[in-house]
Amino acid sequence: MGRVLITPRSLTASPPPELGRLREAGHDLIFSTPGEMPGEAELLELVPEVDGWLAGVEPVSPAVIAAANRLSVISRNGSGVDNLPMAVLEKRGIKIARAMAANATGVAELAVGLTVAACRHLPEVCHGVRDGGWPRPKGREIEGAVVGVLGAGAIGRKVAGIFAEFGADVLAVDPCRPDLGRLAGRVRYVDLPELLERSDIITLHCPATADGSPLIDAAALARMRKGAILVNTARAGLIDEAALVAALDAGRIAAYATDVFVLEPPAAGGLAAHPKVIATSHIGGLTDESVRRATDQAVDNLLACLGGTLDAAG
Repeated sequence: MGRVLITPRSLTASPPPELGRLREAGHDLIFSTPGEMPGEAELLELVPEVDGWLAGVEPVSPAVIAAANRLSVISRNGSGVDNLPMAVLEKRGIKIARAMAANATGVAELAVGLTVAACRHLPEVCHGVRDGGWPRPKGREIEGAVVGVLGAGAIGRKVAGIFAEFGADVLAVDPCRPDLGRLAGRVRYVDLPELLERSDIITLHCPATADGSPLIDAAALARMRKGAILVNTARAGLIDEAALVAALDAGRIAAYATDVFVLEPPAAGGLAAHPKVIATSHIGGLTDESVRRATDQAVDNLLACLGGTLDAAG
């Protein structure tokens, strides 16, 4: 029926059975280099004559879209579209489909794990014991702390709920202020200045700003409490890296724990190598369960646009 390009690293490294539904519906699958994020040159080679695209977080340029002469739909295996040239796609009439909230649990759990690691100096302790030492740095507890959650979408609300169960005082910022449901009374909406000034821990779960400028810039860092912990499992562009390094060096920010970088993998000796940074390799949604949910939704969206049955697998 059609040709479908598959580019997410989690799907090309080890194609999951969920992709089989596309083949059963008569579509041919084309994969980018297994386990690697495709660059513009590779995408330019792959996109001609492709009807559908199951896309990851790889940057997609207008030139790539121009070369995709038959493309009718891009189906993301996540919710973000910051990597896509939306104006160009809209002009071409190419549909964008997203797997909303599919990886929310995986990302939320990683954000909490990174927070605990920062509070208890786990990388330092682990490396010290592995090297034959016995480091015992004094940590801090989340219970009783003020935790600020920037973004109250599916991921942010899960994170807020976990921290509320830990006994933290949870503040949230979201311009849409979605209904908190069962979290009402346990999580409180505030404005951004109050969240920055009061929070001991701040965790980011929001999209990029409209103009692409960092949300946490030098001014925001200056408003944060001395010794605060900053966690980012959302988007690297939300942070002014130069200002953050200065705040880490000055001791204003105690630790930065992140799963995202502007350049992935990051350059050696950069932010990821800072002694107060805990870095992971964009693994928030990389769990068996999250990959399965996201792939199922992305395949459903492709089948709805390209043709085929949504329950071909039974």
